[in-house]
Amino acid sequence: MKNFTTPESFDHICDVIVVGCGYAGAVAAIEAHDAGADVLILEKAPDIGGISICSAGGLRIAFDANEALTYLAETNAGTTDHSVLHSLAVGMTTLEEQVRNLAAVNGAKVSVRPSNGNYPFDGHKTFGFAYIDDIPGFDHTVSYPHVRGSPAGALLFKVLEDNLRKRNIPIHLSSPATRLLKDDQGGVAGLIFQNRDTIKTLGARLGVVLACGGFEGDPSMQRQFWQEKPVFPAAYRANTGDGIRMAQHMGAALWHMWHYHGSYGFQHPDPAYPFAIRTKRLPDWQPGEDLREEVYMPWILLNRSGRRFMNEYEPYLQDTGARPFSRFLPESQEYSALPCWLISDTEGGKLYPFGRPTSHERGIDYEWSPDNEKEIELGILGRADDLPDLANKIGVPKAILSESLQNWNNSCNTGSDKDFGRPPTSMMPIRTPPYIYGKIWPIVSNTQGGPVHDAEQRIIDVYGEPIPRLYAAGEMGSAFGHLYMSGGNLAECFIGGRTAGRTAAKETSRDVRT
Repeated sequence: MKNFTTPESFDHICDVIVVGCGYAGAVAAIEAHDAGADVLILEKAPDIGGISICSAGGLRIAFDANEALTYLAETNAGTTDHSVLHSLAVGMTTLEEQVRNLAAVNGAKVSVRPSNGNYPFDGHKTFGFAYIDDIPGFDHTVSYPHVRGSPAGALLFKVLEDNLRKRNIPIHLSSPATRLLKDDQGGVAGLIFQNRDTIKTLGARLGVVLACGGFEGDPSMQRQFWQEKPVFPAAYRANTGDGIRMAQHMGAALWHMWHYHGSYGFQHPDPAYPFAIRTKRLPDWQPGEDLREEVYMPWILLNRSGRRFMNEYEPYLQDTGARPFSRFLPESQEYSALPCWLISDTEGGKLYPFGRPTSHERGIDYEWSPDNEKEIELGILGRADDLPDLANKIGVPKAILSESLQNWNNSCNTGSDKDFGRPPTSMMPIRTPPYIYGKIWPIVSNTQGGPVHDAEQRIIDVYGEPIPRLYAAGEMGSAFGHLYMSGGNLAECFIGGRTAGRTAAKETSRDVRT
C-alpha cells in the first residue's frame, strides 16, 4: 500500500463515501441516501459536528435568485466562476424549504428573518436568514456537552443528526481518511482510512464526497498561504487540510487559499488551552447605516508603536477583522501590529465580557467572567494604574500613547473617527484609570480555500477538467473568494452538500470487490 495503488479488492465497499460529518457531510450523506445510494460517513474526530456545530446557526437564504447572484458576483471580485455563484444563488432561494423538510424529523421550529447582505452592493436587500429556534425536549448542553458556541448552531446540527439516525446511515468516528485511490480512468475508486491502529481500504461504487473542512487547524498550511503569522484557531483543531491534500493528489486545482473568515482576540496563558478567544461579537452593520444606539465597543487597538491602525469595528468584523494584521515592515523585518494591544479603562471593563470562547473538543471548557476580573488574574488581560504604567507595560513610548488616547477621546467628543471611520455610536472614550489592556492576535474561525469545484460540486483539476467521481462540499473549497457573506458557508454546506450527494448518487455503478 505504500504506493497507494488501487487494490484488487477493498476491505469494505459502499456506493458513496462521505468524508466529514459537519453540516456539509451530513447533508451530502442524507441526499445521496435519499437518491438510492448506499452511503457511509468517515469522521476524523471522536465526535460528529465538525466546526459547523460551533456556528451561529443562521442559514443565508435569498428571495430572488437574480438579485442574489448580482450581490454574490460583486463580493467575489471575479474569483469564482459565474455558474458556481448562480447555483449558490438559486440554492439560497430554495434553502428554506430544504430546512423545513429536514426539520420535520423531530418537530424543530424554523423561523425566517429578513437580513440584508453585509455590504450595500446591488441585490443586498434580497437576503435573509433561516434558523432552527427550538426542538422539543432538546437541550444542547446535554446532547453536546463538549461544544462551546451558539445554541443555534447545535440546534441546526441536531436536525441533521436525527435525519442521519432515521436513515441508519453508518458513521465511523475517529476514522480519518488519508489517501484517495485512483481507478484506471484517473477517477476515484475509493480511499484509505485509519480506524484506531488499523489501516483499511474503502471502495466506492459511485463516488467520494470530501466534506472534511478547511485548514484552520494546520499552521503549516497557513504559513505557506497567508502573509500574517501566526494566526490562531478559534474553535476547532481537527480541520487540518486533509481533504485539500487528498484532492491535490488527484490533480485538483486550488482557489481562495488566502481567504479566511477571521477576526482578532486573545491567547489563553495556559498552553493546554488550544484556542484563541475572540473578542465579544457585536452586531454587524452596513456602511451608510447607523448602529443601534446601545452598541458600544469600549476599546481601541494600538500597534507595536502605540498608534491606532484600523477600524476596530468593521462592518463585518468576523470576516475582515484579521486583515489589517498583515502589514509587514521591510525596514524592521517585523509585522507592525502583530501582536497589537487592546486598550480600555475601568468604565469599559464594566460594560461586558471582552471575550467569547468557542470550541468543539473534548476536555476544553472555559467561560469568560462577566466583569473581566478573572481574565486579569489569569493574565489574559492586564491592569495599569496610570498612563506611565500602561506605557511601560505595553512597551510603547509614553508620548505616543498619550497622543493616541487623546486623539481617540477627541474623536469620541466630536462623534467622528476621521482616521478609520468607526461608527460614531460605537465610540467610547478611554480616560478612567486604572486602564485595562490585552495582547491581541489575528484569529481564524474557518478557511475558504481548497479545491476548485464546478456548479455540480465536481472537483476540477489543474487543466479545468472534472476529476471523475470526486466531489467537494462545504468549507473545503468555498465559493467565497473575496468578501465573505454572513451565513454563507452554512448555506454552502446545505446547498453544495445537497448537490454533491445527489450528483454522486447518479454516477454509473461499477464493480468494486471486497
